Amino acid sequence: MARAIRRLALGTTVGVIAFGSLSACGANDSSTGNGGDAASGGGGKTIALLLPETKTTRYESQDKPLFEAKVKELCGDCTVTYANADQDPAKQQQQVESAITQKVAAIVLDPVDAKGATGMVSDAKAANIPVIAYDRFIEGADYYMSFNNERVGELQAQSLVDALGNKGDILMLNGAPTDPNAAQFKSGAHKIIDASGVKIFDGGEYDNPDWSPENAQKFTTAQLTKHDPSTIAGVYAANDGQAGGVIAAFTGAGVKATDLPPITGQDAELAAIQRIAAGEQFMTIYKSIKTEAEKAAEVAVAVAKGEDVGDTTDFQGVKSFIFDPVVVTKDNIADTVVKDGFYSASDICTADYKSFCDTLGIK
Repeated sequence: MARAIRRLALGTTVGVIAFGSLSACGANDSSTGNGGDAASGGGGKTIALLLPETKTTRYESQDKPLFEAKVKELCGDCTVTYANADQDPAKQQQQVESAITQKVAAIVLDPVDAKGATGMVSDAKAANIPVIAYDRFIEGADYYMSFNNERVGELQAQSLVDALGNKGDILMLNGAPTDPNAAQFKSGAHKIIDASGVKIFDGGEYDNPDWSPENAQKFTTAQLTKHDPSTIAGVYAANDGQAGGVIAAFTGAGVKATDLPPITGQDAELAAIQRIAAGEQFMTIYKSIKTEAEKAAEVAVAVAKGEDVGDTTDFQGVKSFIFDPVVVTKDNIADTVVKDGFYSASDICTADYKSFCDTLGIK
């Protein structure tokens, strides 16, 4: 798909402030910014970054710092104000209202509930504040950026089908029904699985309401009381957090790490990469969060300053930037997440995983 190709170069420093009482508990580091009217030239422009939850590690460890660093690079007198909704739509509504009250110059919003977020977009637009839908689509947003999410599901499912030799019975753990990305992952995965010789156990598909590893573990544990572990040929887990929960359920049922079935994932979390190196998890999807977060920062700075954002593609009527996902297995860890600098070899190859890294040539 077409993607923006023009990069912006606008400045050097940024302050970071929080939303005060509306900030998520323990999730928002803060320091004093430049102050002044958030949308005026006197104190520089303020950009609100509103993320959905903390159970998926990427948001706090990757998206937030990468976004803030890029804004700092691009805009010398800009301020980023940050909040995390902790999977609470009502809290996110309050955070959006706070951003509007502050008269921020742009809102970058990754919604807890995408359908509910359309009202937030309307409120922001009524206040002449542009909204960038980040990672999850929001109808009516000014801009949207994410990965080709249906393709993510296709790649996960195809990897699993291939690993199983196009046969066997599996469990399927999807994401939250309120997350539009989850629906796209699920659609892409079903497109492949339903056309294959692989079958989902009756009652073996689960839509995890909050993506949590805990729920994934509980569901899988319950399934293991119905099915002998040896009869479960594989597990489609929509993300790495759930994959971790699935693995915990299997090992809790007495299955050795070396006897685990192929299990998929997504997000290339460090723990997942280590599990893949050790042979416990079969694959993950690497989405260059750096690419996504930095593009969001570029677009946010541009719209805050009233400048052109560059080339876009259309996604459901919204100007968009769509990026490509990559499959990671033990065979290409070094050529993907390590080569791109997403993790260093030393991040992955801690004492418990050094022997696996040596075998795979990760140095």
